[in-house]
Amino acid sequence: MRLYSTRNPALEADLKRAVMGSLPPDNGLYTMRIQPLPDTFFSHFEEQSFAENSFQIARHLLEGAVPDDLLRQLTVEAINFPAPLVPLRNDLGILELFHGPSLAFKDFGARFMSRLMHHFQREETEELLILVATSGDTGGAVAFGFHQVPGIRVVVLYPSGKVSQLQEKQLTTLGGNVTALEIAGTFDDCQRLVKAAFLDPTLRNLRLSSANSINIARLIPQTFYYFESFRQIPLAVRERREITYVVPSGNLGNLTAGLMARQMGLPIRRFVAATNANRVVPHYLESRSFLPQAAIATLSNAMDVGNPSNFPRLTALFGPDHADCSTWNIIRDTLTGIAVTDEQTKEAMEEAWRQFGYVLDPHAAVGYCAWNQLARLHPTCYGVLLETAHPAKFLETVRQVVGDTLEIPERLQVMAQGTKVSLPMGSDYGAFREFLMCFGESK
Repeated sequence: MRLYSTRNPALEADLKRAVMGSLPPDNGLYTMRIQPLPDTFFSHFEEQSFAENSFQIARHLLEGAVPDDLLRQLTVEAINFPAPLVPLRNDLGILELFHGPSLAFKDFGARFMSRLMHHFQREETEELLILVATSGDTGGAVAFGFHQVPGIRVVVLYPSGKVSQLQEKQLTTLGGNVTALEIAGTFDDCQRLVKAAFLDPTLRNLRLSSANSINIARLIPQTFYYFESFRQIPLAVRERREITYVVPSGNLGNLTAGLMARQMGLPIRRFVAATNANRVVPHYLESRSFLPQAAIATLSNAMDVGNPSNFPRLTALFGPDHADCSTWNIIRDTLTGIAVTDEQTKEAMEEAWRQFGYVLDPHAAVGYCAWNQLARLHPTCYGVLLETAHPAKFLETVRQVVGDTLEIPERLQVMAQGTKVSLPMGSDYGAFREFLMCFGESK
């Protein structure tokens, strides 16, 4: 299996180098040439289990880079919780991706990645240091996925005051091989610090990797639940309607994984990139200009990303000439961008609760509002809305809508009682670099 840089297709790497190094030396992103799944996969797709289909998809993408028996084992261990598609109304189903340990969709990627990295790490004698920037759920999923994994330490950077209280507890209470840095800034600042560390020649004595979606190992398992959710759509609906996936979008990893699933042959007609006030993608689709901006704080904090790092990987899936107008039109035919305000987000939460008794978290509420707008224009569509996190993780916002009726999962109740342990730090790279150098010397 060969992966290549989005900045230079001639710059290639094998799976181990791409996963353990995260970024290519030219500061692009590793991506892959995706072939359709064989007809034999789809002939057994309906009756096979979620885990078995996931293994077959991983086997197809990794092209023998991991032995089949080991790949099957790590896939089955990682994907050991469901992804149910809950019918909400006749044109919309909710794909619940919060049934894993950290109650967020990123459990799929983090659990698969931790096992894959552990496999590669067993061949090494030097400890691996994983850096991860989070706007909310990534940090918790990575902390749970890598907690107590031998030979690996994790540093989680999160923006101070810009994640929910329960999200923060998930980042800061595990301890052990997980260290939390509370950054005085935004998610984009956290992401900038991580990327700068990878390009810093003075840190070459450290073995650094990332568990953000800049790492291709995060995206591979996120394709699994697109197939699993499609399998749960009634056949009659698939035959009569255009299947559309509504993806609450921040750093664009989830959306990119969906496009990868489509390239493998999943018959998805359209994707909706549902964003909050950080509307970089809708602006690109309207104007053909990708203009990063300073992140804006919203109720859907995990999507508060002003410079989504997966954008080059997403556009690369449409071909190397994506800046050309004709290719941009192809992207627009596949992808719709809709931005939603905080007020609209709250209204969507209230509507779903009032009409269906369903509690949406603020991120899925952005998607619900976007779907309502799209459905009016495309009445033949059937929408699958990705519910990316359990609403209890955003208790302060959710209680404004549904009161105290929401049942809080026991694992969150226990974590809420934990003691927060974090290291405050500014957004200056010099301080972060000094921390990493001292952190490395303490091994």
